[in-house]
Amino acid sequence: MKMMMIPEQERRIEGSGTPDEEWQAWPGLAELPPVSARQLVPGSARAVVVAPHPDDEILACGGLLQLLAQQGSEVLLVAVTDGDASHPGSALWPKERLKSARPDESQQAASALGIAPAWLRLHLPDGGVTARENHLAAMLQEILRPGDTVLTTWRLDGHPDHEACGRACAMAAPACGALLVEMPVWTWHWAAPGDTRIPWQRARRLPLSDSVLQRKRDALRCFASQMEADPSTGQPPIVGPHALQRLLHPYEVYFS
Repeated sequence: MKMMMIPEQERRIEGSGTPDEEWQAWPGLAELPPVSARQLVPGSARAVVVAPHPDDEILACGGLLQLLAQQGSEVLLVAVTDGDASHPGSALWPKERLKSARPDESQQAASALGIAPAWLRLHLPDGGVTARENHLAAMLQEILRPGDTVLTTWRLDGHPDHEACGRACAMAAPACGALLVEMPVWTWHWAAPGDTRIPWQRARRLPLSDSVLQRKRDALRCFASQMEADPSTGQPPIVGPHALQRLLHPYEVYFS
């Protein structure tokens, strides 16, 4: 599949990004075709969620994970990195603390969703997935089975680790007879409504009930390392209120 090229400088994650009010006012978002969890992960297929960092699995598909549990789908969560490079120079969150804390936050978040998936942690270096992209693709080919649905971050999402995971999955999934579904996370930050470089023709909207959305909100509160400011450096939250607002709606978007 040929990808639209978007210059790296136009995918930077800086400032507060595109306001959610602009996204919600765009008719194209409401007009995206609906999709169900059963359509994304049909029949007895296994869902393999490849998350670049602990929290991406909740930000991108915390609603879908609940719906998959309800329909009895087998789910494997692949944690590519431990997320230990998120706070450079922090006395509150040094790498050693993050290396254990962030995976623990993911476990707590899964419990908050009411799910108990299988986990596989690959321990690739946070911020260094691009250099190990081919290695990741090879590892995934050992994991994937024919008929799996692989869910990962979009190949042009804006964060280098997110994009590397997307490319690695795009290599591994067809080689294994698996279906690839990509998920925008930081795309909502740098893109703009109606941007023709976004694959809207592949975009689908998964409706979420009020209760499913509330559990997703509850799960995200488990990520204290990412959702709270760091007084030791004076830095704001890694995932601030603007980012959360764009990802906490009664739907999730998938590029299928």
